[in-house]
Amino acid sequence: MLSTLRARLATEEVRHILSLVLGGAGLLVSILAGPQLPADPAWIAVVLCGLPILKEAAVGLFTRFDIKADLLVSLALIASVAIGECFAAGEIAFIMQLGALLEERTVARARAGIEKLVCLTPQTARRLTDRGEELIAAEAVQVGDRLRVLPGESVPVDGVIRMGQTAINQAIMTGESLPVDKQPGDEVFSGTVNQFGAFEMEATRVGADSSIQRMIRLVQSADAGKARIVGLADRWATWIVVAALTAAALTWLISGQVIRAVTILVVFCPCALVLATPTAIMAAIGNATRHNFLVREGDALERLAQVSHVAFDKTGTLTCGVPEVTGVYSLSPDWTQQAVYTCLARVECCSEHPLGRAVAEGYQKHWGIAPTPPESYEAVPGRGLRAVMDGREVLAGNLALLNEAGLTFSPPPQAAACLDQGCTLIYLAVDGTAVGFLALADAPRERAASTVADLKQAGVTPVLLTGDHAQAAGHIASLLGISMYQADCLPEDKLAWIDHTQQNGHPVCMLGDGINDAPALKKAFVGIAMGGTGSDIAADAADIVLVNDDIRQLPHLLALSRRMMQTIRRNLAGSMLLNLIAVLLAMTGLLNPVVGALVHNAGSVLVILNSSLLLHWQSHSSAN
Repeated sequence: MLSTLRARLATEEVRHILSLVLGGAGLLVSILAGPQLPADPAWIAVVLCGLPILKEAAVGLFTRFDIKADLLVSLALIASVAIGECFAAGEIAFIMQLGALLEERTVARARAGIEKLVCLTPQTARRLTDRGEELIAAEAVQVGDRLRVLPGESVPVDGVIRMGQTAINQAIMTGESLPVDKQPGDEVFSGTVNQFGAFEMEATRVGADSSIQRMIRLVQSADAGKARIVGLADRWATWIVVAALTAAALTWLISGQVIRAVTILVVFCPCALVLATPTAIMAAIGNATRHNFLVREGDALERLAQVSHVAFDKTGTLTCGVPEVTGVYSLSPDWTQQAVYTCLARVECCSEHPLGRAVAEGYQKHWGIAPTPPESYEAVPGRGLRAVMDGREVLAGNLALLNEAGLTFSPPPQAAACLDQGCTLIYLAVDGTAVGFLALADAPRERAASTVADLKQAGVTPVLLTGDHAQAAGHIASLLGISMYQADCLPEDKLAWIDHTQQNGHPVCMLGDGINDAPALKKAFVGIAMGGTGSDIAADAADIVLVNDDIRQLPHLLALSRRMMQTIRRNLAGSMLLNLIAVLLAMTGLLNPVVGALVHNAGSVLVILNSSLLLHWQSHSSAN
């Protein structure tokens, strides 16, 4: 289906380009050698570029009773041909076809985001019965079934863990960068990935009720509900048609000269009006591309100029998405901070857990040497690691690991302070005594705070929507100067917040990177995805993709969109003023159809030149 749609789009574009090349050649030959030829070559432009316009106008008028700019163009074409002014008709058709091509170039191509989400849906499940374990289709799972999930497998349906401990990668649902420790009684979601230990679960939501299927429906409904901006020329087409026909009819009745009426229709033809928007958009898209934005929807920049709120995902968007060691704390006078860090790095260098890798990599980066592995170690799913190092028993993990080992340990005040800042803690115990801990956190991106400040200065309200817990959300929000935030957000929570905000008249721009952000990116007035570290599905759901993840360019993009709308308004005002002057001259007989076509063509050229100034425009924030 997608390949067929892409092929059709490619065929349409080739047809447009071929029509323009042949039609332009016909007009050129008509100017240079037309009088010496038996037939005017301008007919080539009339047929190739004009007939599609006539067809579209007729279909819109007689099947949908829809009056668009194509109708006035069609009237000008028919009138010009009727009085033998084929060059004027060809020139009008050529300009309109050029505008149509520019507009098509700004429209997004077919996207496969929903199909990719479908591919993430688990296909099989391991059901436990009295006869043992059986492999069945995930769609055959019933509520109450007992299932086993092995390490590395996706959770087939929503459910509750009944036996076993593990860590689950929930990025697809919450966007959290780190696996979440799970134990009996904890909920798990379909499509999330079991990282470490095997566990048994009881199915609670299956089939269409599962989390991954709900997300697919959210993406579909959000896309269908997003309003599309109607072109200004089409929005005003009815009034333009009425004004043009009235002026032409009155001029014919008063002067008795049909050529004046035809000239009015020609100069009234909204070529410059049609070009005003797509040329400015194309130039602005070129500017955005130079600043590493890939604009995938033609009207995305028009919509961006209207937003009042910018909603950020946290992990991978405002932050780097990678945990870093932010603090080392000793709990024993016999252990220095360096000794605590070294011991934990030696144990964690054997771990496959992202936190363990972050500790080992941070140690090597800080001290310039790789930590030495322990003599032996054992991973405890959802808890941490047990190891023997230099003949001593070492525990590295969370509080549950220490408590299960029989250590009576109360977290010190420093630990509580770290937790309030959204950090994750790894405790170290040696020979049955807690000796220290490390704090890890996801660091904000460079200049994230200044980006938020620039958005505020531009009159936009920044908002943080994250699946992380409240402490992490509050800490990052205060660090970056964001006063509005929502924590523990599932995809439907982000979608609901955006929908509620937009229903109250505040268009939202959503910036995200994860699969869980796809519904929100679709629903938002404008969706911007992180293209470097972000998910392909998030990029497919977005209107704009930030290729290099440098959010410092976001204020420039916002300023560019507003500048683009100013350019469009100037284009419209200038073209309408020129058309008015040309209509007055046509009424007095000072313009014939050919000269009128050239005069109003000059308006199209001015529009293109004015739009081209956007290509190298720099905002104040970008210049700095």
